[in-house]
Amino acid sequence: EVQLVESGGGSVQAGGSLRLSCTVSGLPFTDSAIAWFRQVPGKEREGVSCISASSTTYYYIDSVNGRFTISKDAANNTVTLHINSLKPEDTALYYCAAVNYYYCSASGPYYDYWGEGTQVTVSS
Repeated sequence: EVQLVESGGGSVQAGGSLRLSCTVSGLPFTDSAIAWFRQVPGKEREGVSCISASSTTYYYIDSVNGRFTISKDAANNTVTLHINSLKPEDTALYYCAAVNYYYCSASGPYYDYWGEGTQVTVSS
């Protein structure tokens, strides 16, 4: 059974930092691309960042470029999203998603497996 478990969300003030983690089981981790998405109630889900299976290719949505950093830790089957300089507009439920394929994508339907999400709330 494939499982993705997110952790690390919380409530912070603007300008603060968080580290979101996604632990993956049941998939060949080094053969799988992983992405982070976020969603605010009433708005469409958006792809925030993704990393290819070999960690050689990355993507960041423009609004987070320079503030978010994604990385893979094959020893612990974990993908981490470091979030710095948080803004109130970063408030959302953050999900990780996985696909057993090399390339990553910011498109939700590309992914086969999803976690339950971790809430990030940024106050001004």
